[in-house]
Amino acid sequence: MVIVTVRFIRNFEYRSIKTLPITNVDTAMLVSEFISRLLEDAKTLRGLPPPFRSHRYDTLKISHQAGSFKANDIVINFEGDEELILRPESTLAECRVRGETELSFFCLSEYVAYKKNPEKKW
Repeated sequence: MVIVTVRFIRNFEYRSIKTLPITNVDTAMLVSEFISRLLEDAKTLRGLPPPFRSHRYDTLKISHQAGSFKANDIVINFEGDEELILRPESTLAECRVRGETELSFFCLSEYVAYKKNPEKKW
């Protein structure tokens, strides 16, 4: 069991992001199971404001791992989508998630739109 940090991204343009540690994460769990857990936990997580609780999240992407560099964009890193976006049918371990990994949790269609036009409105 490990602890990972999850960045709930509600809005890319306005940088609506809430970062929370998630404890007791089993890296043998499928990504799809972890997404289901996060969606269920989001309803009651302390520190997660109500607007974040009901947002449509469907995708996880590795933002940062202990001992590696952080992206320059404070919202999300556009690089390496093929390797860093977690595949639902894989386990967290197969996707290289380990203790102290930071994951971004967002809606894929919103990410694609933001990636085409990365304008910040705030």
